[in-house]
Amino acid sequence: MSFVFFDTETTGLKRGFDQILHFAAIRTDANLNELARFEARSRLQPHVLPHPSALRTNGLPIEWLTDTNLPSHYAMVSDIRRALLSWSPAVFVGFNSIRFDEEMLRHALFQCLYPAYLTSNHRNCRADALSLMMAADAVSPAQLVVPVSEDGRRTFRLEHLAAANGVMHARAHDAMSDVLATVELCRLVHQRSPELWQRFVRFSNKAAVSDFVDTEDGFVLTEFFGGQAYHAPVVCIGVDPDQANGRICLNLNEDIDRLSRMSDSELQTHLAQKPSPIRRFRVNAAPTLTELFDAPEQMLDGGTIGHIENQARRLKADADLQARLVAAYVAAREPFPQSPHLEEQIYNGFPGPEDERRMTAFHQALWPDRLTIVQSFEDERLRWFGLRLMYCEARSVLPMDVRSEVEHRLGDQLAGDGSGCLTYDLALAETDKLIGEGADHDGLLSRYRIHLQDRSARAATFRQQTLF
Repeated sequence: MSFVFFDTETTGLKRGFDQILHFAAIRTDANLNELARFEARSRLQPHVLPHPSALRTNGLPIEWLTDTNLPSHYAMVSDIRRALLSWSPAVFVGFNSIRFDEEMLRHALFQCLYPAYLTSNHRNCRADALSLMMAADAVSPAQLVVPVSEDGRRTFRLEHLAAANGVMHARAHDAMSDVLATVELCRLVHQRSPELWQRFVRFSNKAAVSDFVDTEDGFVLTEFFGGQAYHAPVVCIGVDPDQANGRICLNLNEDIDRLSRMSDSELQTHLAQKPSPIRRFRVNAAPTLTELFDAPEQMLDGGTIGHIENQARRLKADADLQARLVAAYVAAREPFPQSPHLEEQIYNGFPGPEDERRMTAFHQALWPDRLTIVQSFEDERLRWFGLRLMYCEARSVLPMDVRSEVEHRLGDQLAGDGSGCLTYDLALAETDKLIGEGADHDGLLSRYRIHLQDRSARAATFRQQTLF
């Protein structure tokens, strides 16, 4: 199987509201030899305000982002989709991609009325190079140099890792440059620690992860918080009833006899404590897993291998206690609140089969014929995304009342309370803050500030006129 290494540069970090500006990918063979490259850019969508910190990080001036010679967001996403489908099946790898770049890509596809899960469908797998680097440091620390930041903490930031390990990284936060650095770091692990690399590839496959956690008596789960690795010897005690890809595990350093004696209410209280003895992960998110016999002593969280293996076998044989633990954990955890914003409801169910057919028909139709398709969507999310997409791409074909509806809705969002997209007021406040901290050495933020003031004034005038 081939690999696709990819990266995104975006207008900010808020999934569902920020957009991809620059996408880059490199396809390699199984030995990480480059086979092809792809790169795409987009101009700014009219309803998106870049966060000034993002502009400062990626160095993109507002004049570039509003250049009408750049492709539209819809055109860029369509090109990305065609390229990635032509490279499938593959293992998709980024640096912190599971938590960020994958999410940004899913939202971009979904809001352009494409199926969202490209990298986990079409026989594709996915993995995260950041987890690989942290796992390499935890399991085989001699394989990589992990630098120390100015505050004395070890850092796994891509640009710092690349510099410390002699990897060329000419332009940090340029999508293609970041992809090249990620490929080179992966080549180092591939060459220096082939067993770790094979485990990384193995667990990029959801089916392989499911089989491993369901059949192993116990294993070490490594999770990463704040750039640090945390290891726990665990045993899988069941599937998350609220998420088919979720697995619920128990730390094997727990006293099983004590757990057995607890009432259901006592179990709920015990499992709700922080840190919880229960660990949860998704089999489709490339978890970092290690067989117990391969785990060094420091990964056993203070336990001994004999005791941990005995605990695992006992719990595996006690189906009743497993069921009680899962039920107590589910009962004790706080429900995840549903966002009122459609842009953040990507995981609120899949589109129905009829809407899936309409999504396909939308891309095949001429612009004047697409409004009828959009208005026939059963899914409220798709109706809104379709109207907004038509407004951005072909507003002249929209009836005046529909166009006015979209304009008012977008205007309300940009002048809103900040719970959804970045608003004019928040963007200006953040820009002024960065300028006051001396982050405007090249005038990039000052020019963005002028852009924000101009847009905000024009929006206020429009809103005032439409009140009468």
